[in-house]
Amino acid sequence: MNHSLTHQKGAIRGMHFQRPPMAEIKMVRCICGSVFDVIIDLRKGSPSFLKWHGEILSSENMKMMYIPEGFAHRFQTLQPNSELLYLHTEFYSPEHEDGVCYNDPKIGIKWPLEVTEISDKDKSYPFLTQDFGGIQL
Repeated sequence: MNHSLTHQKGAIRGMHFQRPPMAEIKMVRCICGSVFDVIIDLRKGSPSFLKWHGEILSSENMKMMYIPEGFAHRFQTLQPNSELLYLHTEFYSPEHEDGVCYNDPKIGIKWPLEVTEISDKDKSYPFLTQDFGGIQL
């Protein structure tokens, strides 16, 4: 279980995932403020491979996002001081951690706000290459 607080409106966090054997399912809920929550299907052979889906999660709408194994996850804050609660099926494993760049043209996510903040680590993820065939679960 994890809890995050992001102070800056427009900040982007993540597009993280863990590779097998530490691939994980996540469930995410916004408990204060609101976020645009995005997942990308990275599963090899999936009919929705490299497609993204976004939902607004807020303390008001009380929606929760289910993130299956083999999906990358990211959010953008729509309000300042937004808090998220995460439930995970695996422990964090730095050697299995990976990510996708937030502005990868191969994915083409339409962020609702101008990006005001992003960590150096999250900016440093490379774009997916033509030979990226997906994650084998």
